[in-house]
Amino acid sequence: MRIFVCGATGVIGRRAVPLLLAQGHAVTAVAREGPKSEHLRAAGARCVSVDLFDADALGRELDGQDVLINLATHMPDAVWKMMFRSAWRLNDRIRSTGVANLVDAALSCGVRRFIQESFAPTYPDCGDAWIDEHTPLAPSAYNGTVLDAEQSVGRFAAPGTAAAVPAGERTGVVLRFAGFYGPDAMQMKTLVDGLKRGWAALPGSPDRFISSISHDDAATAVVAALRAASGAYNVTDDEPVRRGEYFGALARALGAKAPRFLPPWTTRLFGAVGEALARSLRISNRKLKAETGWTPKFPSVREGWPATLAAMESA
Repeated sequence: MRIFVCGATGVIGRRAVPLLLAQGHAVTAVAREGPKSEHLRAAGARCVSVDLFDADALGRELDGQDVLINLATHMPDAVWKMMFRSAWRLNDRIRSTGVANLVDAALSCGVRRFIQESFAPTYPDCGDAWIDEHTPLAPSAYNGTVLDAEQSVGRFAAPGTAAAVPAGERTGVVLRFAGFYGPDAMQMKTLVDGLKRGWAALPGSPDRFISSISHDDAATAVVAALRAASGAYNVTDDEPVRRGEYFGALARALGAKAPRFLPPWTTRLFGAVGEALARSLRISNRKLKAETGWTPKFPSVREGWPATLAAMESA
């Protein structure tokens, strides 16, 4: 298939593109000129530079493509900046205007499958209960545009939408990723530094669940989504763990002591981001596994932490 990938140089995109190429797909990757685009070209991808807010340019680039995978985001470049609403403005614009532009271009150009990155920690706090895709999203103030992106994908697949391809031949897939981790994850240094100082560097009590997915497993899920029917899918590991085990397992992998947790009142200091991060989220991946046969390499962070730290050391 001819596959167009936005966000190809991000932590998931740069892992997914080689996997797509290995399967024999012709991949066009959106990437600015520089070392990252050269790396993608060396792997066999065709690279283009296009603005998600330029609707005409998107239409020209998407002509002739079968699949569009949008992994484009703009995250704050430091953990402390995440607490400021202004740091999320461009990410919001990508999710709202950018995704809508991509859908419009895809509809007019005859794209048959649209795969969109979304965010599982927009589910509400459900305590110890399992969360599946039927649970309504409840984003906090800082990530409400997740709903805009998902609604645009729904429009792509909906009957009655004017398009070059009939509705029955269009597939819209939303991938709701759990909390990422990996050797190149921005927050890894913060988590490790916090543990070395004896603290768990996330709000939320130790008995609350946290759902995670490694960067590598997220990339294989993107490839598996080529086989999925229209709808939303949770992308998370098999075994969400309580925060006590999440940080305890990382501490053991580091050879550090079990950490202390921030008192509950400090959650308010982190604003809307803190409220979202403190939720108890025990998210199920059953739907994606049943639909596509995908399975994560790391069943939980217990197995993922040592591999991540080893990769950080070798880098």
